[in-house]
Amino acid sequence: MIPKVFREVIDLGDGREISIETGKLAKQAHGSVVVQSGKCMLLCTVVSNYKQSDVDFLPLTVDYREKFAASGRYPGGFFKREARPSDGEVLTMRLVDRVLRPLFPKDYHCETQVMIQLMSHDDDVMPDAMAGLAASAAIQLSDFPFECAISECRVGRIDGKFITNPTRAQLLESDIDMVIGASADSVMMVEGEMGEISEEDMVEAIKFAHEAIKVQVAAQMRLAEAVGRKAVREYETESEDEALAKKVRELTYDKVYAVARAASAKHERSAAFDAIKEEVKASFTEEELAENSELVKKYFYKAEKAAVRDLTLNEGLRLDGRKTNEIRPIWCEIDYLPSTHGSAIFTRGETQALATVTLGTSREANQIDMPSFEGEETFYLHYNFPPFSTGEARPIRGTSRREVGHGNLAQRALKRMVPADCPYTVRVVSEVLESNGSSSMATVCSGTMALMDAGVQLKKPVSGIAMGLITDVETGKYAVLSDILGDEDHLGDMDFKVTGTADGITACQMDIKVKGLSYEILVKALKQARDGRLHILEKLVETIAAPNEDVKPHAPKMVTKIIPNEFIGALIGPGGKVIQELQKTTKTTIVINEDPVTEEGIVEILGTNQAGIDAVLAKIDSLMFKPQVDSVYEVKVIKMLDFGAVVEYMDAPGNETLLHVSELAWERTENVSDVVNMGDVFDVKYLGVDPRTRKDKVSRKALLPKPEGYKERPPRERNDRRDDRRGGGRDSRDRDRKPRRD
Repeated sequence: MIPKVFREVIDLGDGREISIETGKLAKQAHGSVVVQSGKCMLLCTVVSNYKQSDVDFLPLTVDYREKFAASGRYPGGFFKREARPSDGEVLTMRLVDRVLRPLFPKDYHCETQVMIQLMSHDDDVMPDAMAGLAASAAIQLSDFPFECAISECRVGRIDGKFITNPTRAQLLESDIDMVIGASADSVMMVEGEMGEISEEDMVEAIKFAHEAIKVQVAAQMRLAEAVGRKAVREYETESEDEALAKKVRELTYDKVYAVARAASAKHERSAAFDAIKEEVKASFTEEELAENSELVKKYFYKAEKAAVRDLTLNEGLRLDGRKTNEIRPIWCEIDYLPSTHGSAIFTRGETQALATVTLGTSREANQIDMPSFEGEETFYLHYNFPPFSTGEARPIRGTSRREVGHGNLAQRALKRMVPADCPYTVRVVSEVLESNGSSSMATVCSGTMALMDAGVQLKKPVSGIAMGLITDVETGKYAVLSDILGDEDHLGDMDFKVTGTADGITACQMDIKVKGLSYEILVKALKQARDGRLHILEKLVETIAAPNEDVKPHAPKMVTKIIPNEFIGALIGPGGKVIQELQKTTKTTIVINEDPVTEEGIVEILGTNQAGIDAVLAKIDSLMFKPQVDSVYEVKVIKMLDFGAVVEYMDAPGNETLLHVSELAWERTENVSDVVNMGDVFDVKYLGVDPRTRKDKVSRKALLPKPEGYKERPPRERNDRRDDRRGGGRDSRDRDRKPRRD
């Protein structure tokens, strides 16, 4: 039976389009679509169990995978099968999850899976920009309780012109790389990196993306109508008890408000809130708690949230006593770890990050091997968030998605400030030692100082800040919060991280939890964030004003030398013998790469001892040494022979040539030792390549005055009579040759 296929097309301009198709693949899923642009095809399926899970949250899994077959390749490694997701895949999962999750009902706890797979790849299409569109389109075809359709769009800007879903090649020329997630009427998520753009430019980029998203949302709605909308499924909703809610609020609100107003530290405040919670529980009988414990917990949280938010909206005060635009106390220190190539501590309030820098060769570059992209990073940042940083003990199960996402944000914030001509591969590692709000922004600050401490010549220092928002829909009041605490992130309506230099924004990440955030509030948040960033930047510059002029004494020095391809083999030697011996004797690391454009060899020399680096450079110069005809060179006798002396060029150790006995002096020389001896140093003239021997010819006598009355010996003529003595020339030999037997 031929399936009935439904299809909608979105025009992107410039001859590009995106199609959304359903009805052909994965029909047993609760919703499935194929989203295609060019040759790039994503299959998205969504499934949600009909039974509520025994948890108090939505067990949503967003999974994005790229199949190597999509680009006609095999997976790398010993096992030829796709394994754990790459960091790039994890980052795409996070982009989609952050937009979808808030749109499910708070009391919907059915296990839900959104699976997106790259089935066909196109070098000119970046698939992550279409993942959100695919996920939302599939959900629209399902019976899930879901608030509204959304989509995501990447924005670039080249020569002042915004571009929708630019190619990877276009992004190399763009000063903006942002992904925006939104519904038809609300922006919900922003993430990206920028080339020091202004706050106004960032808002214009978001507006541009939002207009494109509206078109994509409309296409989803048309597709859902054409297929036929399913009735929203019924599920077991949470029970409500207005009388109980009122009682819990009366017991909770004023006490929480008083604790919040007291401006205590994190653990003291948590202990006080827990004590209030226990008092509330104690006001109920065991039978009442057994029946309504979950509702009591839920209503306590709502009352706590209302009290904290009202304190800020009514009095402009926050949990730790700060005003809305105040930054917590900051202290910094550099060069804390004696053995690292660079290190720095950044502490802001109860958040602390210790960053380290390691310098290496291109051999240490981070290799990226994905079906949609192959390449390497010579600057990368890793972020670690151990449980002790929040005073907790919990299982450690490898790198979390959150750690990957926060590390990527900090990396994007800093990478454009690393000079393109930096000879090193640079790895930054951030260890979060304390956390109470925005450890990723602390990572940016500690990373900046650690790079400068390591002697990496950053163009400009970068700082970061996390902004929050509290709104009241009924009264229209709102408060933008600078440098938010962990509790303010949890209880607030927005988490907006922004990084930049004194001249503009370099990266951002924003998640908005309220519907219909106005651009007026967004602009205010960006302006307030700029003031906070500059304040933090002053503290960084007070600690280290500029990058150290050189790397630390124990850190490796890097020298890069370009050599013609013809000399690479000589430097490596048979079986790598020359380069291995050179690395061993000079205690250096030597890496040879080939420039694909110039087809020249790029030799990287890494070592802590300058003398060793100089020795490698001298060896390379020696290998590339080519004497010029009629030029004079200083040589040293290194070997005596009966027919001459072997001499070594003093300016090119290892380059030897024969000084024939006939070129030692104008007078006839019977014994070589009559003129020169081992270790003698003198000048010779290079005469070029001898056509008879095809070897270099040098002369000592050419630099000496001719003796008076010296006569040139006539050149020896070829003695053809030898052939006659042997029975004539070739013809006579042929005549005397015996006839060949048949």
